[in-house]
Amino acid sequence: MRNKEMLLIPGPTPVVDEIYDALAAETWGHTDPRFVEIYRRGLDMTRKLLNTDGEVFVVAGSGTLAMEMAIVNTVAPGEKLLVVSQGYFGDRFAPLAKAFGIHVETLQAEWGKRVDPQAVAAKLAEGGFKAVTVTHVDTSTGVMADVDALMPIVKRAGALFILDGVCATAGIEEDMGRDYGAPGQRIDVVLTGSQKAIGVPPGLAIVAFSPAALAAREALERVPAYYADIKNWLPVMRDPSKYFATPAINMVYAYTKALELIFAEGLPTRYARHAAYGKAIRAALAVYGMRALAAEGDAAPTLTCVLYPEGVNDADFRKRLAGKGMVVAGALAALAGKAFRIGHMGNTTPEMLARAVALIGETLRELGAPVDVERALATFRETYAAGIR
Repeated sequence: MRNKEMLLIPGPTPVVDEIYDALAAETWGHTDPRFVEIYRRGLDMTRKLLNTDGEVFVVAGSGTLAMEMAIVNTVAPGEKLLVVSQGYFGDRFAPLAKAFGIHVETLQAEWGKRVDPQAVAAKLAEGGFKAVTVTHVDTSTGVMADVDALMPIVKRAGALFILDGVCATAGIEEDMGRDYGAPGQRIDVVLTGSQKAIGVPPGLAIVAFSPAALAAREALERVPAYYADIKNWLPVMRDPSKYFATPAINMVYAYTKALELIFAEGLPTRYARHAAYGKAIRAALAVYGMRALAAEGDAAPTLTCVLYPEGVNDADFRKRLAGKGMVVAGALAALAGKAFRIGHMGNTTPEMLARAVALIGETLRELGAPVDVERALATFRETYAAGIR
C-alpha cells in the first residue's frame, strides 16, 4: 500500500493501491457507456454481496444519508419506529427520524453490552411499530448485535427489520436471502457506507431494500425527501444510463474495484479473516492489561473499543502512536479519555495488525508500563492462526 500511515480508526480504513488507481482514473461522463458498464457491475456485485432479490442503491453521500434513505422510505411521519441502540450511532437514528416527524422510541443498552431481546419483545408488544433499527456493529462501542436473537422478535411484531451495516458490511455476513433465527424471517433493509470494511474512501451511501421494504415505500403516498427518495433513484439503479443526479463517478470506479477484490478473496474467507482479526487483537492487547469494552461473545470482528490500564493518558498515548505512524481513534461520550478505538477491517493485513500490537506495546513502555511485547505478538499470531484454520 502507498499509505504513509496505518489508519486504524473505525473509518475511513486503509486503501489499497488498486483502489487508489481506480479512484485516480480519467473521469468519464456519467452517460458514457464505459462508465455505465462500471456502475452496472458495481450494482450487480452489491446485490450479490447482500444476496438480495430486491433493489440496491449506490449514491453519492455518507452512511448518514444511507440511514436517512432507509428510514424515510419505510416509515411515514407519525408512524412509530423502535431504535435498538448499543451505542452512539444507534442513538443517532432517534434525532434523524424525529426530524421527519416520525414517532421514535429507543431502547438503549449499557455501553459495552447488547440490548436485552426480552426488553425488545416487551416494547414491541405495546404495538404499532412500523420498523425497528438495529446497528450491526456500533462504532462507538464495538458491540455486535445478535441478529438471530432479534429477528424473530421483530418479525412477530409485524415490523420491518432495518440493519445499519456501516461498520459491518463486507466484514460480517449480512445476507438478505437467508433466514435469521426462524424460517422465513429476513432482513428488510441494509444500509452502509463505502469507507469501513468495504475499504474505499468516504463518499458513497449504499442501501439495499427487500421486496417487503420496497412495498412499504410504494404504500407511502409521498416521502419528506427528494434526493433520498428511492423512487427517484430506482430507474437509475435498474439502468445506470438514466439520470436523476450526477453520480460520484470516480468513487464508483473505486467501489467497483473494491467489490472485485472482495469477491476475489471470497466472502467466507473474508468473514473468517475479520473474525480472527477481532479475537487476535483483543487477546494480544489483554496481555498489556488492556480490556475490550465488549465481552468476547458480544464483540465485533471489525472494531474494538479498548479500555486503558490505570495511569495511561489518552491524549499522550494516541499522540505518541501517531508519531510512530499509527493512528487510532479516541472514545466517545462518557468513555472519552478512558478508552481508544482500533479498527481491524477491510484492507488491513495480519502484518499491519501485528505491527500495531508492537507499536502499542512500545508506546506503553515509553509511558512506564512494564509490558511484554513479545508475548503479546505471539498471542496475536497464535490466536489469528487458530481463527482462520
